[in-house]
Amino acid sequence: QWKLVESGGGLVQPGGSLRLSCVISGRTFDMYAMTWFRQAPGQEREFVARTWWSNDDTNYNDFVKGRFTISKDTANRILHLQMNSLQPEDTAVYYCNTFHYGGVEYWGQGTQVTVSS
Repeated sequence: QWKLVESGGGLVQPGGSLRLSCVISGRTFDMYAMTWFRQAPGQEREFVARTWWSNDDTNYNDFVKGRFTISKDTANRILHLQMNSLQPEDTAVYYCNTFHYGGVEYWGQGTQVTVSS
């Protein structure tokens, strides 16, 4: 059974840092892309950062470039998102997503990130 479990969210002051993790349970042989999305209250879900299972290429939404870093631990099947210089507008629920060949995708349950003084 495929399962994604995020962790690492919490309350942080502006300028602070958090590291999110997403543990992936299930087969990986057909996994294509691994992505972080976020959704703020009253807003649509938006793309944050992506990497690929088969290589270390990455891409980021412009609003996180230079502040967030996506990485993966393939041996342990964990996706990370290191978030630095957090701002109140980064407050959202952050979701892990995996996309598989054939068009199947999976979502985690989300982890809340709140940036406030």
